[in-house]
Formats: sequence, C-alpha cells, structure tokens
Amino acid sequence: MLMVLWMAMQGRRESELLGFCWLERQFRRLAQRRLLSVVTVALVVLGIRVLLIPILAVPQPEAHDEFSHLLAADTFAHGRLTNPTHPMWEHFESFHIIQRPTYMSMYPPAQGLVLATGMKLGHPWIGQLLVTAAMCGAVCWMLQSWLPPCWALYGALLAVLRFGVLSYWMDGYWGGSVPALGGALVLGALPRLKRTFQVRHALLMGAGFAILANSRPYEGLLLCVPVAVSLFLWLIRLRGTQRSRAIGFALVPLTLTLVLAAAWTGYFYWRVTGSPFRMTYQIDRETYAMAPYFIWGNPPREPEYHHIVMRTFYEGELQDFLKIRQPKNFIDFAFLKIVAAWVFYLGPALTVPLLGLPFAFKDRRMRFPLFLFGFVLTGLAFETWVSPHYLAPATALLFLILVQCARHLARWRLKENRAGLTLVRVVPLVLLTMIVLRLTAILAHARVEHPYPVGNLDRARILYRLQHSPDEHLVIVHYSDHHPLGTEWVYNDADIDAAKVVWARDMGENKNRELLNYFSQRTVWLLEPDRFPCGLVRYPARQNSASGGGFGKRGGSVENP
Repeated sequence: MLMVLWMAMQGRRESELLGFCWLERQFRRLAQRRLLSVVTVALVVLGIRVLLIPILAVPQPEAHDEFSHLLAADTFAHGRLTNPTHPMWEHFESFHIIQRPTYMSMYPPAQGLVLATGMKLGHPWIGQLLVTAAMCGAVCWMLQSWLPPCWALYGALLAVLRFGVLSYWMDGYWGGSVPALGGALVLGALPRLKRTFQVRHALLMGAGFAILANSRPYEGLLLCVPVAVSLFLWLIRLRGTQRSRAIGFALVPLTLTLVLAAAWTGYFYWRVTGSPFRMTYQIDRETYAMAPYFIWGNPPREPEYHHIVMRTFYEGELQDFLKIRQPKNFIDFAFLKIVAAWVFYLGPALTVPLLGLPFAFKDRRMRFPLFLFGFVLTGLAFETWVSPHYLAPATALLFLILVQCARHLARWRLKENRAGLTLVRVVPLVLLTMIVLRLTAILAHARVEHPYPVGNLDRARILYRLQHSPDEHLVIVHYSDHHPLGTEWVYNDADIDAAKVVWARDMGENKNRELLNYFSQRTVWLLEPDRFPCGLVRYPARQNSASGGGFGKRGGSVENP
C-alpha cells in the first residue's frame, strides 16, 4: 500500500517509465474486441491455474460442503438424480447429506452438475476450474453492458487476480463460482435487453435465474427480485411497437426459459424428496438441525441423533443462533460478516478504488446498482450464518460498483499530478505482486497461510492407498472427544455397495457387528484420525470386548495388521 501511495504522489511521468503507456495501448486494442476480451479473460484463468498445478497441485476436499457437493457430482455422473437409502444408513450419516427418503446432498444441484462434468472429463476439480474461468469471463461480459470496454476489461482483470488463482472458489469444491456466474448473466443481460430486445439476451438472463435458483436460492432471490421489478417497470413504460417487440423478443423467451427451468427443478426435488416444492435443504435441516436458518425463526424440537459428533456440531449451531438473536451480538456478528466479505472480495488493494465512492453515489447511472447491492446485503443480515460465497450472486455487481468508483477516482488530481489515475493503474500490480509473494512463500514452505495443496490430505492419502490395493475395504472411523468438528472423514460414494472403500462411523460393538456382517467380504479397518500419526489398523471383527452401543464408542481392542 505504501508503494501505491508513493506512485500516486509521483504522478504521470514515473508511471510512464514503468511502461504503462505501452500496456494501455495493448489493453485498449483488446478491450475494443468485446468477444475476444471475454474469451481471453477465461483462457487466462485456465492457463494460469493449469501452469500452477506443479506448485499448488489439485485440491482435495475437506469441508462438509465440499464432500456433499461431490456426492451430488458422483450421483449425476452415473446418470441418476438421487440414490436409494442404504439398509445400513445410520452408519453412514454425515453432515449436509440426507439419508431418507433418498441418499443425496442437501444442496441445490448446480454445483454438483458442474463437478459431475469435471468427473466425466477426468476429475471433479476440472469442472471447478472451467466454471471459475467462465465466471471471470462472464464478469467481463456483464461489465461491458454497463461500462466502456476498457473499464470492463479492467474490472475483469481484477476479478481474475482476486478469484482466478489463489482463492477457495478455485482451489476447492464449495461452489462460489457458480452463483457468481449466474449473477453476472442476469446483470449483464438486463441493460442489453432494455436496449436491443434480443432473444439471446432473454435466454441468457433466464439461464442466470435458473443457475441462481439451483445454487444459492435465497441470495439469488435477493438479487433477482429487484431486477424483475426493474424489467416490469421498463416494460410498462414502453408504448406501441416497442412494447410488442419487448414482449415478443424479451418477455416470452425469458418466461419460457424460466418455466422449463422450474419444471426441471421441480422434477429434481420430486425425485429426491418426494415433492417438487420441498427442497433437499429443508429435509436436512428438519432431520438434524437445532437452529433455524433465519434469525426470526424458533428452534425446533431436538432431533434424534445416532452420533455424538453430529449432536455436538448442531448444538454449537444452536448456541451461535441464540447469541446472534441478542441485539448487541447481532450487531457484532453483522460486523464480522462484513469484515469476512471485505477480506475475501476486496482486501486492502481493492479498497483503494472505493475512494471514489462518494462520487459514485452522485452518479445517476449507479443508483440502481447501489440500491440492488444494499438490498442484497440487507437480506444477508438476517441469515444466521454467512460465508463469503453467500454473497457470490452479487459478485459482478460489486465489481461494477468498484470499477465505477475507479473511473471517478481516475479523474482526481493532486496539483498537476494525475494521482487518481496512478492509483487505479497500480491496483492490479499490487494484486499481482501479492500473488507472486504468496507463490514464493509456498515454494519456500513458509507458513504465511494455509499450506498448499489444500484439503484433508491424510484422508486423501489413505483413500488412494486403499483404492489401489486388490481388496475392497470398510473403514470404521472412531473420533476422540476433542475431534475438530470442521473436519469430517465419513463420506461415501453415491453407490455405497459398489464403492472400493466404504467409510462408516464407530457405533459400538453390537451396531458394528451388523455392519461387518453386511460387508462380510471386505477387509475391515479401524481409523482414529485424532491420533498422531494418523493411520489404519486392522479391525478385529470377532474379538471385540468393549461394551456396545452408541455415540462412537470404540468397538473393541485393535491389533496391528
């Protein structure tokens, strides 16, 4: 940041010495070719991350959400919308997954479909790589409809540097890129529809609505409702031939797209939950959760738990919920949500363009984007939990505001120096420098952040070893009383019986015996991940001496293989 301020004080001459003029000429040439700009942005993301595979490797899943999305991906990749409940389902219960009426991820299907595409191409992460590249390209396309071409490409460059290289949207399976893509399609189509009445823009807007409904429904709704109201008000202001054209080339294609998307979504939920109006998320929360999703809700009756680790997790959620409902804590949590979003989306470097925010407030063209962003933030405030990807539908909207602020900042002068323009020019360099420094730290094995490759590497190592052995395996997982609740090991493939490795919870001698009898042809292992070093030992199927029954008690003595 000191470098940024120094550059601003020096003005135009020093920035020219750094080659900005030549770079800007090339930049402007590319920006004038709009389609090429969009494609170039996406290809740059793909190229950079593929080239960095020797350094960053391919990420491994770790969080509950990631394994849940991967279950959906495995299901879709095998040509199914859901899976039947397993006879031994109590042993396989895990977070963010429903076991009844069917066995499936609790999340909407969009992220699972993306990862399933990756699985068909060789690895689920390929899907995440492709959708993140597409998202950055879509941000460029969206900005082109609101801003001059050069500024649109500038904003897309910032998005690439922020999300396309070192972020959990790229290096993970969470799904932030999917709703961000949907939001960019909706917001990019809005001004185009109003200007041109073209069918393709209506179809793209409909696709954006569908992506949001099937990735982050609530947050997507917060974005889409004001957009729909804006479209309606625009439509009723039209007269005569213009209204007829708008209805025929915009409203009808958009409506048909939404009807088809709603029909497919309803069919999906009918197959998974038994009702087209009942989401998988609702089933999971009703089955396991103690805390409502919104702060105005009331805690339900405590569900029946078969595993103490799951009860402990949802008890923690309830405690958080009860704290948030208190007025003082609500304000504190709202502040923490804002800080978390600021750290992920902006950070110090992208805060610099916001110096132009007072001018953006006076800009008539920015009234609707600013109102829309405020509307989305207000809606997020009433959710019990908020992670950065909850705001993902408004990613392109945030960058529209950011770049418009940068445009105003670029006009600022300090005496005769074009200090504002220098600040705007240097921001991408700061982001690039930070990426280089982080990569250097990774190569030097300096612990300045979470180490790469990311994910539960111990689980991945054990799974790889077992998958490449000749037998089929059953791994019974036993946690200590101090197991970290954010790290889960018990996740399975969509077809559990056909899986090379099956993961199950330790439920005590009697319950474990049922499982061992069911999988009588498998090699059985005991895994205690909270011990160091973490490893497998043979599970004695007939020599257990510990008392049986519930909540993860160890099933008996363990002998080395």
